Amino acid sequence: MSTQTPARPKPARLSPADVIRTGGSGLRSRPMRVFLSALGIAIGIAAMIGVVGISTSSTEQLNRKLAALGTNLLTAAPGQSFSGNAAHLPDEAVDMVKAIDAVTSVSAIGKTDAKVYRNDHIPQAETGGIAVYAARTDLPKTVGVELAVGRWLNAATARYPAVVLGSTAAERLGVYEAGPDVQVWLGDRWFTVVGVLAANELAPELDSAALIGWAAAEKELDFDGYATTIYTRADEESVADVQEVLGATSNPQNPNEVDVSRPSDALAAKQATDDALSGLLLGLGAVALLVGGVGVANTMVISVLERRAEIGLRRSLGATRGQIRTQFLCESLLLSALGGLGGVALGIAVTAGYASYQGWPTVVPPWAMAGGVGATLVIGGLAGFYPAVRAARLPPTEALAAT
Repeated sequence: MSTQTPARPKPARLSPADVIRTGGSGLRSRPMRVFLSALGIAIGIAAMIGVVGISTSSTEQLNRKLAALGTNLLTAAPGQSFSGNAAHLPDEAVDMVKAIDAVTSVSAIGKTDAKVYRNDHIPQAETGGIAVYAARTDLPKTVGVELAVGRWLNAATARYPAVVLGSTAAERLGVYEAGPDVQVWLGDRWFTVVGVLAANELAPELDSAALIGWAAAEKELDFDGYATTIYTRADEESVADVQEVLGATSNPQNPNEVDVSRPSDALAAKQATDDALSGLLLGLGAVALLVGGVGVANTMVISVLERRAEIGLRRSLGATRGQIRTQFLCESLLLSALGGLGGVALGIAVTAGYASYQGWPTVVPPWAMAGGVGATLVIGGLAGFYPAVRAARLPPTEALAAT
């Protein structure tokens, strides 16, 4: 009579929902430790999201400014002669630049030797860093400057002692309004303030300037009539071509004595500097994320040591090594995901707060949010792999003996 050995029952398979529920129960048993470990991950992700979000918001603000101000503004200014002396542009420079086919508008300013003060009792040494320029009446159209208060010079006021102050110059002089009763002491006589300019990033030299009419400068201040900066607007598709010929056109005899620039390039260079700083901060965020991953690994290793009895009991009841390994790996992933989602939310809040403070649009790229959560899952998987393998290798008898 033969006897048959009863078949060993196959261990029950855990569904994904069972795995998540089992992993979650392990986290709920240690809330404070889980919170601190998740916080380490969250700080790293928040730093990365914040850096990317703030940099993107700054770029969007720059793009909006450039769209409003235009990237087709070029300037031509006299440099130095071959002998090292200060050069000057010809009298007909503005008219010659106007003849370029792709140029849409041209204007100019000319620096004078005059000084401006709030009244005639201020010592002459205290200039406040305010330059006095002769300006053409079409300057706002070409440069794109706007008036904060008052009005710009016209054909009438440009021939009389009238002045428009830049935003910084008005602040330094204590002038916050314009009108017949508002006057400043300029070139040893009183000039009436007819307007105050709003700040302009493409022409920052105008912010700290006092601007008077070309004719008034020649009459009242002995202005020599030479333009020191020619502002040129060109067709968008022809900016590079105009930039190449602007120097030779404004001063045909000595084109090497003309400095040609594109003001929007300065803003782009500033943005490049900000991007370099963002790269540094992004690296610091990655370090913080790595530290958070070490925290997760530490939490999971301690969890394995503390729960050896539980592991032994589950193994003795039929749980396989793979199920134990999956349970602890799931705990690690849940812990990291918790920190990742919290970090994304915190990073968005930081970006929104800073952007709102700066008056920028809030922009957080979707790839940054998805990448943040993805990075935490990768870190969590790597951090939890060794503890999960270690838990799975514990012999049931040794684990139960640990009680």
